[in-house]
Amino acid sequence: MMIAVVPVREGVLPAGTDDTIAECDGRVLLVGSGVDQVDLTGRARAVDLMEVGTVEVGRWARQLAPILGAIDHVVLPHCPDGRDLAPALALQLDRPLYSGATAVSPSSVLLARSGGRELHGVRPFGPFVATLQPGIRGAESFDGEPEVRTVRADTDTASGHHAVTVELLPPDVRTMDLSEADRIVGGGAGLDSEARFTQLARFAEDVGATMGATRVITDRSWVHHDKQIGTTGVVVDPTLYLSFGISGAVQHTAGLGNPDHIVSVNTDPHCPMMQMSDLAIVSDANATLDELARLIADRDTAATETHA
Repeated sequence: MMIAVVPVREGVLPAGTDDTIAECDGRVLLVGSGVDQVDLTGRARAVDLMEVGTVEVGRWARQLAPILGAIDHVVLPHCPDGRDLAPALALQLDRPLYSGATAVSPSSVLLARSGGRELHGVRPFGPFVATLQPGIRGAESFDGEPEVRTVRADTDTASGHHAVTVELLPPDVRTMDLSEADRIVGGGAGLDSEARFTQLARFAEDVGATMGATRVITDRSWVHHDKQIGTTGVVVDPTLYLSFGISGAVQHTAGLGNPDHIVSVNTDPHCPMMQMSDLAIVSDANATLDELARLIADRDTAATETHA
């Protein structure tokens, strides 16, 4: 038997929740704050709710261990909180940890390694804890209302040393994990220089988005690999995706998830990225970026003069 363990902050689910629940055949334990605010109708078949307050990884792991001890295979989403909680939970349960998996079953785990360029197959012997990368599997539909029950945390296991939350800061779009980004601006081989990606990053920040790139760009070392979007990089699922000079190789588009809106700028109107866009702009991506930068500069200048 497998169960998804999903950390929740004030009723908000992390990226990768649906993938992890689907991988565990609809069985999930929501742990954290505001768990009773989450509606998983049609997305799960059995839901356990464990209200334990704000994120304190050590305390959570100690409180979860007695509940999960009888369940052999525990899977968490490979989101920031999931990546923090999984090793602490594996330590409490005295089990191996398989981190960054692309597929999980009781008898086989596929692990992405070397920046996503390699898949390593592992055959577990006994119970384990794993994290599943977001966007890999997708959601699965389950008929009817899920069976919901409340699980009481054992307060006797809460004592001990653990990190505490001092302050919760909003994410910085310049540095946040691409898999968590709601808005993404992507750049590809149609952008003509490394300097263009500095310009693209500034534009992304101006529109409240995180900058990403295609594999050809990270292979040139113009952008760090952690900004590579695609099946061999970071699998994403933004609400809005703006692409500049991206033709749309399958390795890239397969890692985009299901954005609500896609806007693309490219000189080739027939390339895959343009074909899958809600708005396709036939134009040179470099010239378009220059014009956008000018418009933003004019806006900022006007705002400064207004308040002077």
